[in-house]
Amino acid sequence: MSTKHSFDIVVVGGGCVGLAAAYKINTRYPHLKVAVLEKEDHLSPHQTGHNSGVIHSGIYYKPGSYKAKLCVEGRRELVAFAKEHGIAHDICGKIIVATHESELAHMNKVFNNGKANGVEDIELIDAKRLKEIEPFVEGIAGIWVGCTGIIDFPGVTRKLGELLEKNFSGSRVFIKTEAQDFVHHGDSTDIITNNGTFNAKFIVTCAGLHSDRIAKKEGTKSDAAIVGFRGDYYDLTEKGMKKVKNLIYPVPNPKYPFLGVHFTRMVHGGVECGPNAVFVFKREGYGKTSFSFKDTWEALTFKGTWKFFFDNMKFGLDEYRGAFSKKFFLKRLRTLIPSLESDDIVASRSGVRAMALSPEGNMLDDFKIEHRNNAIHVLNAPSPAATACLSIGKAIEEMATEKFGLK
Repeated sequence: MSTKHSFDIVVVGGGCVGLAAAYKINTRYPHLKVAVLEKEDHLSPHQTGHNSGVIHSGIYYKPGSYKAKLCVEGRRELVAFAKEHGIAHDICGKIIVATHESELAHMNKVFNNGKANGVEDIELIDAKRLKEIEPFVEGIAGIWVGCTGIIDFPGVTRKLGELLEKNFSGSRVFIKTEAQDFVHHGDSTDIITNNGTFNAKFIVTCAGLHSDRIAKKEGTKSDAAIVGFRGDYYDLTEKGMKKVKNLIYPVPNPKYPFLGVHFTRMVHGGVECGPNAVFVFKREGYGKTSFSFKDTWEALTFKGTWKFFFDNMKFGLDEYRGAFSKKFFLKRLRTLIPSLESDDIVASRSGVRAMALSPEGNMLDDFKIEHRNNAIHVLNAPSPAATACLSIGKAIEEMATEKFGLK
């Protein structure tokens, strides 16, 4: 006979957003019993644990969007949380570099977005100031973003899990526990897992790369589908690290949906550069030959995938060249640091980002959180979700208060 657990709320997904949602709900309602289910053997195993570790400022996002509001608010709360709990972080600042006159108009738009979003400590800078901040960079102008930094996001997630179990009697984090199905019983739901059945009055799903599948299993329909894109990184060698002090980003190309390859000093040491963005044939496929028939079939039979490919064909081909050619990857990096040499970089890790696409092939650019009956689903939480995790958690708590009638 399988074990049956009973909780007021079950959160599916042990990344930073899932833990933040559980923590925020329990902080407002300490009497509730909240469970977090993570299928892997540790917290933050996928997107949270494979991102670049950057604390984003909020400068890139459309004014008035959830991304803009929650990133700026969440960044400030995240830094305060890290200070309070001794989590490794460094507000080191970054530069966004324009290398050609054609980039200046969009650079100014990014800067104006930052001002409209209330991002503090940002300024337009000239080539001389770029050199003072990052001596090996070659650019004609740029933006200094002083409030950007780096942080240990897995450390943030673990701390949230520790606080949940320590501060709230009856709340627990379960690892090696995969939500496999949902059986509704009117005023409660059974979440069927490989580690017993969890009965809950309410459900919150923050399943990242599987957010669409989990929502569908629970009974929530969405037109959007998750398509995975792998990002490959290179590490700078000891010789190469001398050419980078902190964080160096290009002006993003407004035609394409990603920020472009950049340089990031890591909070636990080292400097990495990347990522590219290539379609993956497995949602959790961190290797270049990773393959899942189910994942590939679902992605390639979704019409939005093909429309996205068609609309971004040149971008996609360039990204694949970067995935398999160190020479081509280096060429892109040299746009920012022309003196970079082949022995300055060495192939490193990879991450996979969940990108929600509409049937028309458009990337869902903003956070998407939906409610249905006794469930809340985080259907789209791309970057800067890690930076904004505490403010997203607060937004989920507010939605749960309203929709679930929590008291």
